[in-house]
Amino acid sequence: MVLTLVTMATATVLHSITNHLVDAILALILMVGGVMGAQFGARAGQKMRGERLRLLLGILVLAVGVRFAVDLVLPPDDPYSIRLLDGAQ
Repeated sequence: MVLTLVTMATATVLHSITNHLVDAILALILMVGGVMGAQFGARAGQKMRGERLRLLLGILVLAVGVRFAVDLVLPPDDPYSIRLLDGAQ
């Protein structure tokens, strides 16, 4: 768990240095959720058979692929949206 937390913290700091667009509160929430999710996944992995885990992973990958395909086909609500930066008017 410590290795997972260190990896996430390092990636957050490097992303912050590179892009200056990191929300610290959101990053902290995601780190805590990731550590808790890793513990849940490790316990669930010990209790489930390998075939069921592979099936669940396949369903997840398929769902993500379908979502990307739908996003490629359907037009966006506002194709020309503009995001204002802090201080810009």
